[in-house]
Amino acid sequence: MLILFAAGLLFWSSIGALLSTLPLYIEDLGGSKQQVGIVMGSFAVGLLIFRPQLGELADRRSRKIVLIIGALVAAIAPLGYQVFTSIPGLIALRAFHGVSIAAFTTAYAALVSDIAPVENRGEILGYMTLTGATGLALGPAIGTYIQENASYTLLFNTTAILGLLSLLFVLPIESFPVSQDVNDDSGAESIWQIYKSPRVRVPALTMLLIGLAVGTLNTFIPLFIKSIHIDFDCGLFYTIAAVSSLLSRFFTGSGSDRIGRGVFVTLGLIAYTLSMLLLWQANNDLSFIMSAILEGAGGGTFLSTMDVVIADRSLPQERGRIFALCVVGFDLGIAIAGPLGGSIAEQVGYHNMFGIAGALTFLAIIIFLTLSNKTLINSLQFAFGRSDDDFAYSTVVAPVPNFDDSENYPALSGITAE
Repeated sequence: MLILFAAGLLFWSSIGALLSTLPLYIEDLGGSKQQVGIVMGSFAVGLLIFRPQLGELADRRSRKIVLIIGALVAAIAPLGYQVFTSIPGLIALRAFHGVSIAAFTTAYAALVSDIAPVENRGEILGYMTLTGATGLALGPAIGTYIQENASYTLLFNTTAILGLLSLLFVLPIESFPVSQDVNDDSGAESIWQIYKSPRVRVPALTMLLIGLAVGTLNTFIPLFIKSIHIDFDCGLFYTIAAVSSLLSRFFTGSGSDRIGRGVFVTLGLIAYTLSMLLLWQANNDLSFIMSAILEGAGGGTFLSTMDVVIADRSLPQERGRIFALCVVGFDLGIAIAGPLGGSIAEQVGYHNMFGIAGALTFLAIIIFLTLSNKTLINSLQFAFGRSDDDFAYSTVVAPVPNFDDSENYPALSGITAE
């Protein structure tokens, strides 16, 4: 587990180091603000196109192969920013870079879910997903320091080295292919058949709505703060949100094992909604500080718990695809939030744009409260921690690998629903 944690931390530090510096590099190359947005947004192209295929590869072959692909792309792509300096070249390279997240996050979540005992799966997933929050806090600080005190060449080489180190930590991880139950036909389901299933449809839809809100926030917070002429550093907003997300994950995972997954999903959705509504009415520093705290808590609570819900609702032989197809909703929301939010902002202004984002997150609350389980009553009870998840596969018949065991993990099979 420690090796996997280290691989994740190095990976996310590599990704995070370019978040705050690559826009400046594109601008220094002569790119306009619109071109900066297009290049940065093209990252989502790689996510959307390749995540489902990589999820299926993780199921058919092994999680390790897909982890290697993610870390390898993270090590190669930064070197290309020194070679491809035209806007079309940077767009293609940024899309290629997006494959790294599509591969690494899908395989990472599936692998941790495989090796974590069911009874404390939430706690382990919560701790293991700290790599993202921590890496995205450390990475920008590292990247900004190098960019301001050295050169872009050293910046890109450093991010490539971080990706390479992540790859080196992935390589020793034991590869255990997920066995296929001969009586199970889940692998034959098409994407649309999977989405039609109620166990997948609601997580995917709520992830889409939250992706739209988060994408709107990440894209327009700097412009919004500038437009209302207050002396507030937009970088501070992201820092506060990152710390809040990090802290919330320490309590969410273990809490979801004891109390239930649903109540933490609900709390995360409420935190997102309150964050957007605060931005809708924001006119001073305190509004932005409180919004950042709530946005970070929403992410740390909702996203980490939804990972566990997806793990609970999927068999090992389909878990990679289920993770990929649910998270691609979040990817899609982030991808279309920029152009959609920009169009809305031009018509009604930034304040009302965030009000609409709050309406979307509130809609996600209603959907989860009413449709997350097989009946309305069961949905409400699950959402408030009063009952178990109707769709969870929870009876383990075959041995489950011990996450502290250094021996090879056996393939998981024979998991049936109660």
